[in-house]
Amino acid sequence: MTVFYCAKCGAQLTRDLQELQEVPDARVADADRDHETRLAPSTVPLGSYAIDLKPWGAPFVRPSAHAPELDGSDNRALLMPPELDGAVSTGPRNSVIVHPKDVPSLRLARVTGTHRGCCGPLGTGGRNMACACGARVATLAADCLGPHELHLDPIRVYAYNTEPKA
Repeated sequence: MTVFYCAKCGAQLTRDLQELQEVPDARVADADRDHETRLAPSTVPLGSYAIDLKPWGAPFVRPSAHAPELDGSDNRALLMPPELDGAVSTGPRNSVIVHPKDVPSLRLARVTGTHRGCCGPLGTGGRNMACACGARVATLAADCLGPHELHLDPIRVYAYNTEPKA
């Protein structure tokens, strides 16, 4: 079991979470969405976390002949604002994906402009969730048309394994 903490102030952000062996698929059928909010269920179940080894979130770049290794097919799908259409993530690797309800102390920072969908943040504008100390430590993607997940920034949080060593 693992607990995650804010790297700036040391505040505990999560309860004990169990690591998943792989990152769950972010695609959701329309029938699985909440009928009132239209939100998809969280990618990661309550009480769990997964490490996303691939780049995720901001910043984004457009693939070019100069950077053929950039291929959007491996990135977790985010609903992109028009100015980022076709862009791929070069954001942090090893972000920690958790259920948003497993981090109740985080507060949504102001999300405006094209990085906000009709029902919530797209997750394309960078870290949008703040610890009580004010440090932006995570990115929430929670618009009705995209995935519903919370990515803890691997630089701005740290993990502590709570299981006793054998």
